[in-house]
Amino acid sequence: MVFWLGCRILTAQELQQSQPTATKLQADTQFKAVVSVNILLINAVINRNQNITQVKVETAESILKRMELELATTNPEQVEDAIATELQLSRQEIRQLVRYEIIE
Repeated sequence: MVFWLGCRILTAQELQQSQPTATKLQADTQFKAVVSVNILLINAVINRNQNITQVKVETAESILKRMELELATTNPEQVEDAIATELQLSRQEIRQLVRYEIIE
């Protein structure tokens, strides 16, 4: 009984003490996954009335068939920049793949 009581007291004291850690866990960082896909077509519908561009990206991959973006710009150069950034491609590659439809 004395042994059990002694172990319980020592365990309680050990659990109450703070232990310094070498590494800290940081929970407020964002992780962005990079996926390489074979892009077939990019359709960009520029709606100048609503001042937005809706972009649909179609791929040849079985996991990710379609991706959709909505951009708050109607300037084709800014649209290409945003798509290039999102897909991690060059603007030249985007220009070869993108097809525009403009709604006035």
